Amino acid sequence: MAKSARNGPYVCGIDAALDVVGGKWKGLILWELDWHGTRRFAELRRGVPGVSEKMLTQHLREMEQDGLVNRVVHAEVPPRVEYSLTEHGQALNAALQPLGEWGKRRIAREGREMVEHPDAPTMPRP
Repeated sequence: MAKSARNGPYVCGIDAALDVVGGKWKGLILWELDWHGTRRFAELRRGVPGVSEKMLTQHLREMEQDGLVNRVVHAEVPPRVEYSLTEHGQALNAALQPLGEWGKRRIAREGREMVEHPDAPTMPRP
């Protein structure tokens, strides 16, 4: 079996971290699951505007493989699938918060506009 390019070898810790969080949508998925907790697929898709079903599925599978996301399938008809962050995913989200603050300062410094997510908190989370 061929080794995935997502499994290193890594040059440094940042390289390994970016490998896990790389991709346009993973940061938003982490934020959505952190802010709202357990979400069904359709709720996640609505919470990450612009993501296609294919990309959301792909990123969720990768995040599950990386131990960031729990996927629970309930034996119902139709099946109900729920996603939530693991402890490892919560730790990654916390580690990304300073990067998010840096990004906000960059947006302000360059005079760009930031589109607020409809569910974004108006105050920092405790």
